[in-house]
Amino acid sequence: MRFDIVTLFPDFFTSPLSSGLMCKALAKRIAEVNLVNPRDFTTDKHRKVDDEPYGGGVGMLMKPDPIFAAVESLPILPCRETILMTPQGQPLNQSLLKEMAGNCEQIVIICGHYEGVDDRVLHLVTREISLGDFVLTGGEIPALALMNGVIRLLPGTVGKTESLKAESFEAGLLDYPQYTRPAEFRGWKVPEVLLSGNHQAIAQWRYEQQIQRTRDRRPDLLDGHFVRSEERGVRSEGKRAEEAGEAGEE
Repeated sequence: MRFDIVTLFPDFFTSPLSSGLMCKALAKRIAEVNLVNPRDFTTDKHRKVDDEPYGGGVGMLMKPDPIFAAVESLPILPCRETILMTPQGQPLNQSLLKEMAGNCEQIVIICGHYEGVDDRVLHLVTREISLGDFVLTGGEIPALALMNGVIRLLPGTVGKTESLKAESFEAGLLDYPQYTRPAEFRGWKVPEVLLSGNHQAIAQWRYEQQIQRTRDRRPDLLDGHFVRSEERGVRSEGKRAEEAGEAGEE
């Protein structure tokens, strides 16, 4: 898969792309990353990429012409997405990462700066994506997050593909608690079931923990989640406990 990152700060990506699984994926040619600076496509002697907004207002906007020129300089591969990272976009989630990893051959990511980009840039864009309901100094951090999330799903990046199937959000639930040695640390013990060797009991415990952790931390994820028979029992038990607690308070 090819990534083209349109950014005013290409050096930002040097360290992340030179370490860990990202580096290995690039070395194995699972993915390739091309960094494009819109400033290289300016035509004035000051290489100006921003200007004041029409109608007044605070701050500067990125001009459309250098961005258009940068994107139009790129090759066009089949199944290409052109993405603008912006707080106004659809939230980035695991489902979206899987969709792009499975369907795209090329992802172009435009990193905004200042107060954003001229709205005509949206004519280039197939998706607007947001990392969350907050504002950063630029689009590079969200772009890196998106790129990392997609690359790790590409075949050959992660050593054991099974590990990708048992993660937070893969089944619409948060991940279960995990432990390693020592079995006791500062008085905190690993749950006995994990030491039992009973794989069926361990699987059931982990699934129940996923339901409980999701209910406690992200109950919104349970809305519309397909309820398996085992889950109905866990959720009913939790509901009965809540009702008993409410009755005790009355």
